[in-house]
Amino acid sequence: MKAVVQRVAGASSTPGGSIGPGLVVLLGIAAGDDVTATTRLAEKVARLRIFQNGEGKFDASLLDTGGEALVVSQFTLIADTAKGNRPSFSHAARPEEAEPLYERFCDALRALGVTVETGVFGAHMKVELVNDGPVTIVLADPTTGSHPRA
Repeated sequence: MKAVVQRVAGASSTPGGSIGPGLVVLLGIAAGDDVTATTRLAEKVARLRIFQNGEGKFDASLLDTGGEALVVSQFTLIADTAKGNRPSFSHAARPEEAEPLYERFCDALRALGVTVETGVFGAHMKVELVNDGPVTIVLADPTTGSHPRA
């Protein structure tokens, strides 16, 4: 499971919802991901301290700021580009497996007190955002081997 998290001044998905200040979360679910991974990643996103304090340092989380989250499913995050120029998506979870985990991720954020809007799972969407910073962080469940290590 991977998430690209962008701190935003505002964002929207068509079809879908819109948010004010907060985070856009592009969520990719891999084959073999489970409910435990979604909960763990949702907790990480909600507590990720990427909002600035009065001194300009990253010290506040989505929970601290009361920001919102726009969560958009994005299976292309699970692309394998090791061979050739056409990405393979064979490691992405099938839609019937991914959609319940996507919903579970959103529910886990809501359970933590985050206001969540979503795109429409499986739809072709137009996502508009004003990246604040810009600040963009790539997260993955630590139990998966698909996270790019620096």
